[in-house]
Parts: sequence; structure tokens; C-alpha cells
Amino acid sequence: MTPAEKAQARAVSLRRIGALFIGHRRQLAVVVGVIVISSVLAMVSPFLLREIIDVALPDDNLTLLVWLVAGMVAVAAATSALGVVQTWISTRVGQRVMHRLRTDVFAHLQRQSVGFFTRTRTGEVQSRITNDIGGMQQVVTSTAGSIASNATTVIATLVAMAALSWQLTLVSLVALPPAVYWTRRVARMRQAITAQRQRELAELNVIIDEGLSISGIQLSKTMGAGDAQIARFTESSHRLIDLELRSELAGRWRMATMNIVFAAIPAAIYLAAGLPFSTMSIGTLVAFTGLQAGLFRPLMSLLDVGVTLTSSLALFQRIFEYLDLPVEVEEPARPVRIEHVRGHLRFEDVTFVYGDSETAALAGVSLDVPAGSSVALVGETGSGKSTIASLIARLHDPTSGRVTIDGVDLRDLSLADLASIVGVVSQETYLLHTTIRENLRYAKPDASDEEIVTAARAAQIHDLIANLPDGYDTMVGSRGHRFSGGEKQRIAIARTLLRDPRILVLDEATSALDTETERAVQRAFDALAVGRTTVTIAHRLSTVRDADQIAVIDHGRILESGTHESLLDQGGRYAGLAR
Repeated sequence: MTPAEKAQARAVSLRRIGALFIGHRRQLAVVVGVIVISSVLAMVSPFLLREIIDVALPDDNLTLLVWLVAGMVAVAAATSALGVVQTWISTRVGQRVMHRLRTDVFAHLQRQSVGFFTRTRTGEVQSRITNDIGGMQQVVTSTAGSIASNATTVIATLVAMAALSWQLTLVSLVALPPAVYWTRRVARMRQAITAQRQRELAELNVIIDEGLSISGIQLSKTMGAGDAQIARFTESSHRLIDLELRSELAGRWRMATMNIVFAAIPAAIYLAAGLPFSTMSIGTLVAFTGLQAGLFRPLMSLLDVGVTLTSSLALFQRIFEYLDLPVEVEEPARPVRIEHVRGHLRFEDVTFVYGDSETAALAGVSLDVPAGSSVALVGETGSGKSTIASLIARLHDPTSGRVTIDGVDLRDLSLADLASIVGVVSQETYLLHTTIRENLRYAKPDASDEEIVTAARAAQIHDLIANLPDGYDTMVGSRGHRFSGGEKQRIAIARTLLRDPRILVLDEATSALDTETERAVQRAFDALAVGRTTVTIAHRLSTVRDADQIAVIDHGRILESGTHESLLDQGGRYAGLAR
């Protein structure tokens, strides 16, 4: 990226950061008003101090002294109270912006296709939402208020100093240009380091996710890879130490030098005040140096905020990168609703290509499954059977052609309506780390206990659940590892059946079941398939021989289709698989 492109990216990021606060303009206007009032009030104290030193004390005017001291106390109390109000409003606004960022990123990622998650490491996604957004918290919650507060204080202080002595004010600003220059240098250094640090944090998250999940622990123990995993984590953590140190120390010597220069300027002013030709009163000198000290603090804070904001652009860019991801499977602008779903499923010359692959996973697939009938897809591993199932559930959209239900293109149905029509039970079972009851209700949050039991009975899992000490309130454990593969699969089957879908997709749904349980579940499926459209994918032909039609898939194409008997009579690929 050229310097011009980097500058353009920075400008865009700053505009987008500012846009996050547009909905909170009133609150921010109140904050700015409070800051202005507080800054103006704070400028009164040095003038009150000058009057105390030059007038009240030399004249022994006790009444004036009391009023001036009371005024100083009142100013301090008022600015403190205003500071509390400012902090409360700005923090509240900042937290709402953080909430919006978190929810926007999470919601946008929820709309991403399955393909995105197969290409992206889980730990990387988690790191963006937690580490990157968490790292932005200080910027979002306090930067706007800090900029307004410090800028207002600097301006008010300069006006007050000029009113006391414009010549000394010019002397005080000698160190400002080099301070701005070095601050910009430091900001660019920290921005680069911050980007590196966030990438390393993402890598650490990936190691944690892969190494401490139940599946990762089992793999590590069975492969004897524990020491290697510890070494990998240790190296990543050690790299983080170096990056954190570099981030904190970046430009510290330069900034320390500026602090020395800022400290030397008051000393020079004291020296100037002591020269024979100086006519400055002691009160003016004390008030001016007090203002000067009050100038350098907000000025350095303002420069530090610039450093923090610039370095945090790396975080914002990582978040905006996710928010700008195109949604591959989009909600239709004007969804079509099927009033009475029959479940007539059709593939019309469907071709599908994964990502940048040069080979089509499906090529010209046409399939007609009348409402209430069953179709079985058979073929070797990788032939395209599961891809067909994913298109029915609209986990992907066809590259060309279309898939319809009752004549309506799936792309014209809302995703929620499609999910209520199509139920999928796959060979890869995923259970949430909660109770069996809540796992089942995930499919239908308002399901009654009676409906849950009915679905569990249909999936041949109710008796096992009922015999557990906690019954349906039993925790399934991380990813359901408390149960065997067959038990998990039957829970997943019950979860799908609870939604009562008109189209049932069974993608190797009984692959983890023993023969006896498979027969029981198959009988349940046969009973439930009455009146439903059923798409079954299986390797064991014994489970599909009674299907109304069987389609043999090979390299993304349908080689032959028909009933079990007709395909055997043809003596083609299906007959070979049967043998």
C-alpha cells in the first residue's frame, strides 16, 4: 500500500469512527457544553490567586481574602461536579457504541455463509469480537470526551495566559512544534505494533480454541501432542510479551525528552522574571506559571490521545474488515411466503462451484421430488450428495440454475421461513453445552414439555433420557461428549422433528447408530415421512431401498435414477454398488 493509499484508508476510518457517534449527538453536545463550562470556570482560579497575592494579602483585606478563597473552593467544587456528569454521559455513550459494534459484528457474522466459517479459524473470529473490540474500549468510551476537554482547556488556558502576558505566552509555545512532530512519529510506530499485537492475540485465541476444546484435548492426548501444544502456546505468549513492551515503550524516550523541555520552560520564565528590567508582579508570575502548568498537562494529554487514536486505527480496520464482508446468502428484498406448504422439491439444471475451485461440485443437476415422496441420494464419498443437501437448506446458493419448493425459488423465501420448512439431520452432530431440554428447545423455543417428549419418543431416545438422574435437565457437556455418538445423533433427530418440517433432509443421519437402533430410528422415520418430502443420503443401501426414487451421484452429476428394482435391472452403477 502506497503512502497515499494509507492516508486515504486512515481518513475513511476516521469518518467511520465518527459515524458511530451520530446517533448520540445530543448527549455529546451536552458533554461538550459541560466541558466548556468546566474549562472556563477552571480559568478563574489563577486570577483569584493573583488577587489574593497582589491585593488581599498586602492590604490585609480579610473580607476580600475570604471571598476570594471561597470563590476558589466554589470553582473547584463546581468543576469536580461537572467532571462527574461529563464522565457519566461520555462513558454511557461509549458503552452503547461498544454494544452496537459487538452486536453488529456478531449479527453480520451470523449472516455469513458456511463457506466463510470453513475458510476462517474459529479463534480468529472470537479474537475480533473480544480482543479487538475490547482493545477499542478506551478509545470509544473516553477519547471524544478527552479530546473536547483537553482542547477546550488548552484554548481557554492560552487565552488566560495571553491576558496576563502575551510575550511569555509565545515563549511557552516554543516547544509545541517539535512535540507535535514527535507525537506523529510515535503514533505511526504504535499503529504498526498494534496491528502485529492483534494478529498475535488472534493466533493465541486459535491455539486456545484448538488445544482446550474437548475434541482438541482428546486429539492431543491420543497423539501425544501435549508438549508440542504447550510449546506452541508458550512461543505465542512470549511473542506477545515483546509486542506489549514495544507498544508501551514506543517513543517513550522522545516523549520523556519533551517533558524535560516542558519542565525547563517555567524555569526560564522564573529566570526572566528575576531580570532587572522585568516589571511583572509576583501575583502575575504565580498565576502565569500555574496556568502554564495547566497548559502542558492537557496539551500532552491531547497529544497522547492522538497517539492512542492513531494506533487504534489498526483495531477499527480489523473490525470494519468483518463488517464489510459481503453476505453470500442474502435475505430477499421482498420475501415470498408459501401459504400452504406441500413440499414439492425441484432442482433445475443446478451447478455449484465452491469458492475459487476450478471443478464444479455439482454440474447440471436436475431432480424432481413430488410432495410427500422420498428420494435417496447414493454415491461414493465426495460425489456431491452433501452439497445437494446443503443447497436444499440454502447453506449455499447455486452458481447457476435454481432450487425450488412448490415452484418458489429458495432465494425468494426468507431464511426463517425456509428453516421452518426444511429440517436437516446431518452426520456431524452438534449439541450445545446446556441441558437436553434446552438443546431440544433450540429448534422450537416455545415447545411444551409434551411436544419435547413426543419428539424424543419418535427418535427412540426418550427411554434413555427418562432413566437419567436429572432426566431432560441433564447437562450434555461440551459438544455433547457426555453421550455416545448414537445417543447424540438421536437427540439431534428429536431436535429436528420438534420443528415438524415439511421437507426432511437426512444426511447420513443414522451413520453413528448400531444396527438395532438404526432399525428403530428408521421405522420412526418411515412413520414420520408419511405426508412429508424426504431426502435421504446414505452409504448403506439397505436404508434407502424403499425410497420412491433413488439417484446415483458421481462427480457432481446424476448418472441414473429410478426405483431400487429398476436400477438393479439396468445393471449400471447402482447395481455395482449393491453388489
